[in-house]
Amino acid sequence: MAKMDRETAEQQADITRLLLHHIQAPLTGTLYVRGVLPVPAPPEAIRIVTGPADAYISGHLTAYEIPLQTNDAVVTAYDITGILRTLNASTHTYSSDHVGRLMGMSLIQVDPTSVETASPTADDNAFTILRTLVHPFTGEHPDPRLRGFLFLDQDRLRLYLDTEDRTGVIAADVRPSGAVTALLSALPSLITEEERMSEDSTDPHCTHVLDLTSW
Repeated sequence: MAKMDRETAEQQADITRLLLHHIQAPLTGTLYVRGVLPVPAPPEAIRIVTGPADAYISGHLTAYEIPLQTNDAVVTAYDITGILRTLNASTHTYSSDHVGRLMGMSLIQVDPTSVETASPTADDNAFTILRTLVHPFTGEHPDPRLRGFLFLDQDRLRLYLDTEDRTGVIAADVRPSGAVTALLSALPSLITEEERMSEDSTDPHCTHVLDLTSW
């Protein structure tokens, strides 16, 4: 993996890790994170999918594409949280060349330099303190590494993963209501099984997809 691709992958994984709690805690109002999509580099970007807590890919979701770097500054998960809060608390409008469609969702390309980022709340800072004490950052990622996720349906969650031994992102569709402990234990070996892999031409964020919903 090239140095730039490796740095992009690490940044996407870090952003995913730091935004995970917003699948249960709203970003603002009734807006939750319903997906984090790892954009293949180039460009160096990430797509954050937002919507109501019970929304799935079939509707009511919006994906925001945000560059990972602007003006030589790295964009963090905290920056992304502030950007999304600002955009969804205002009447911000977009020109037609910044709005498209992606996997049945609206896709909005965001220029972070044009958005006044909302400041972290006291609860944000409290959560950062507590999370850091419980799960201190070590600089080492598990293998496989979570690069993103997307709620496809009420009981179908797509995980975007990469491994040290394989180039590219693999998507694994899992069933949250299933045998979660057993699945997590077997996942590292399951995603290496070539016979399980297929392609999803509608999803540009992965090279292959594994259906593990019946596992």
